[in-house]
Amino acid sequence: MDPALLLHHYPTSPFSEKARLILGYKQLAWSSVHVPAVMPKPDVVALTGGYRRTPFLQVGADIYCDTALIADVLEHVQPEPTLYPAHLKGVSRVVAQWADSTLFWASMTYSINPKTAPTLFPDEATAQAFLADRKAMRANMTQLRPQDATSAYRSYLRRVAHMADEHDFLFGAEPCIADFAVYHPLWFTQIRTPAAAGILQATPSLVEWMERMAAIGHGTAAPLTSADAIEVAARAEPMPPGGNLLVDSAFQDDHGIALGSQISITPESFGTESTQGELIAATRTHYSLRRTDPRAGTVHVHFPRIGYVLRKVEAA
Repeated sequence: MDPALLLHHYPTSPFSEKARLILGYKQLAWSSVHVPAVMPKPDVVALTGGYRRTPFLQVGADIYCDTALIADVLEHVQPEPTLYPAHLKGVSRVVAQWADSTLFWASMTYSINPKTAPTLFPDEATAQAFLADRKAMRANMTQLRPQDATSAYRSYLRRVAHMADEHDFLFGAEPCIADFAVYHPLWFTQIRTPAAAGILQATPSLVEWMERMAAIGHGTAAPLTSADAIEVAARAEPMPPGGNLLVDSAFQDDHGIALGSQISITPESFGTESTQGELIAATRTHYSLRRTDPRAGTVHVHFPRIGYVLRKVEAA
């Protein structure tokens, strides 16, 4: 199986680095579509219908949101080397979920500060636009204070270092999904905010593990414009439910919302813009909806079940 994989991302996005490294680990070729770091994002919304977090993966007229779901798709596209070794399926996903949330926010709150701003932003106007954009995305979140985030981040780094003391990777001789999820917020501290990277030096085994992760690389990427990506969607037909790149297809109804209903799907916390459309799948692991855009045509947009809220849209 060799579908055309289009990753919509921007170079300094930590979650994008997670996806890029997974593509590299799988030795996959992919198209690199750069998106803006802040709103407005008209080409993004044309494909996702409202979801604005970065990155997302496009395969024809199918749009896969959230790196947790993207990882599952890439595992299906290229099963080896696996992200989910049989003996680690549970613990690796639990650690990845912790890293994508608790560890990530400790890292971001620690790393983005007045000392690191000059390396993050070319000018004050860009800095203020970014900070205002992210503040709006955190409207429903309680954020750590910088002092508390620093203390927590130090503790988390020591705990991860204990794992790296024992193996080349966190759970053994090969990386798993936990490695990619833990790596990307640390990558942001090390690469994007070098003025804050001294916090990593207290854990040498962790730095060595990061070097091994970075050596995986990003696979083979070719640039593609967002306009061309929209044209790809417009020319394609979305894959049928149960026949796409998501493995499970059995309907699991926890909401009393029937397939075919008009629904909205919204992230639980960060970036709470909704995507609306027709519910075409609600399985153990994911939701899928069908929507139509004037430029992109009919697309299927997919979300992981964990971390997202499904609601029925009542007729006006």
